[in-house]
Order: sequence, then structure tokens, then C-alpha cells
Amino acid sequence: MRPRVDWMNQTDDRILELLDESDLILTPAIIARNLDYTRNWISRRIGELEDAGLVDPVDTGYYRISERGRAYLAGEIDADDLE
Repeated sequence: MRPRVDWMNQTDDRILELLDESDLILTPAIIARNLDYTRNWISRRIGELEDAGLVDPVDTGYYRISERGRAYLAGEIDADDLE
């Protein structure tokens, strides 16, 4: 089971799941288009996920899921580790 963290929301899980399932390097605009959110909202959430080490920047404006992000999706990280 995935940890519940106060700063995270459903969008964060959807972003991580898309990056994990696609195994692609994506931009916030592409993620937004696929998840039906605005690019600005996805960019803000990506920033939070990057700060937590759940996504890795690949180049300016391009991201992929990190190993820590994969561990989060698998329920292998404690909520305290993400606060």
C-alpha cells in the first residue's frame, strides 16, 4: 500500500503512474495532455515530486520517474520519508 502524505494529491499519483507505465521521458505539457490537467498545474506538481526525489529531471523541462518514485508506487517507502 502506498504511503499517505499530506502534501501529495491524486494528481501526483497519476503523474507517477504515467511516467512509470510509459517508461518515457516526458514534458509537463505532454503529461497534462494525457492526464487532462493544465500544463501549469502539472508543472507545479512535478516541482513537488522533484523536490521529494520521486521524479528526475533529464534536461530542462523533461522528466522521468526516479527509482525512489518507483519504490513509492510499489509501497516500499514510509510516509515519514516523504515529509
